[in-house]
Amino acid sequence: MTTVPPMLYVRTSMLDVAYEAHGPTDGEPVILLHGFPYDPRAYDEIAPVLAERGYRVLVPYLRGYGPTRFINAQVMRSGQQAALGKDLLDFMDALAIPRATLAGYDWGGRAACIVAALWPERVRGLVTGDGYNIQDIARSLTPRAPATEHRLWYQFYFHTQRGVDGLTANRRELCELLWSLWSPSWAKGPGLYGQTAPSFDNPDFVEVVIHSYRHRFMYAPGDPALEAIEQALARQPAIAVPSISLCGADDGVGPPPQEDDDVKHFSAFYRRRVLPGVGHNIPQEAPQASLDALLELLDQATGENRSR
Repeated sequence: MTTVPPMLYVRTSMLDVAYEAHGPTDGEPVILLHGFPYDPRAYDEIAPVLAERGYRVLVPYLRGYGPTRFINAQVMRSGQQAALGKDLLDFMDALAIPRATLAGYDWGGRAACIVAALWPERVRGLVTGDGYNIQDIARSLTPRAPATEHRLWYQFYFHTQRGVDGLTANRRELCELLWSLWSPSWAKGPGLYGQTAPSFDNPDFVEVVIHSYRHRFMYAPGDPALEAIEQALARQPAIAVPSISLCGADDGVGPPPQEDDDVKHFSAFYRRRVLPGVGHNIPQEAPQASLDALLELLDQATGENRSR
C-alpha cells in the first residue's frame, strides 16, 4: 500500500475539511475527489505519481466522510449537489488556489462538474467519471427503464425510515455490498475495502447520505443558503473547460451513458473513454487510465500556456 501522507485540515465557512497533500506546495494544483461510498484511498496509485512530476495534489474527504467535520452543530447536514460543489469551491478558496485541474467520480465527480460549469475560471481541466454528473432534479421522478430502476434499490431504501435505520446499524456491511455490486470485475476490491470502511464512521455520514438521496428526488428540501446554486444547476449549464470522461464498462450501478446524451453538455475539448473490465470505482480500479487522462489535460494546459 502507498504510504498515506499526514492528515491536514483547512477551515471553510461550514467545515473543517480533512485532506491529504502530495508534492511541492508551489506545484500546479490538482484536486482529486472521491465518491460514495469511497474515500481518498481511491487515489493511492495516482496521487504519488503526479507528485513526483511536480504537481501539488490535494485529496480531501468529502462532508460526512473520515475526519472532515461540520464546525457548527446547527448547520444542516445537507448532501445535496450544491453543497458538494460549494464545498469544493470553499476548499480552493481556503487554500488560496485560484485555479486547479479537477478529477472526480460519483459525488466527487458531481462536485467537480459543478465547479467547472459554474466557475470555469477556476478550472484548468476536468476528468469526470461517467461524463456530465450534474443532476437534473426536475426530471428525477420520471420513471426509467426497469433495468435501470432496479440498480437504484439502495436509493429507494434510503427514502424510508427503515433505510435510515439500516444504514445506521449496518453501514459497513451495506457499503461493502455496494462495492461488490458496483464493481463486479474488480478482483482487488474485497481486499481493499477495509482500508476505506473507517471513513464511514463519521458521525454525520448517515445524515449526509440520506439527505443526498432524498434531495435528488425532491423528497427532502435543500439548504436555503444553497438555493441560488441549485437554481443555476437546474438550467443544466454546459461545461466549458477541457474535459475527459471515463466510464466503467462493467459499472453495476450506472452503465456508461449514451455518448450523445453527454457530449451536448460540453462546449470545449471533450473526449469520452469506456474502460473494459472497470466498474464504478474508476480511479482505484483503473489508476493508469485515470492518470493518463489527467496528464493529457495537464500537458495540454502547459502547451497552451507556452504558446501564449
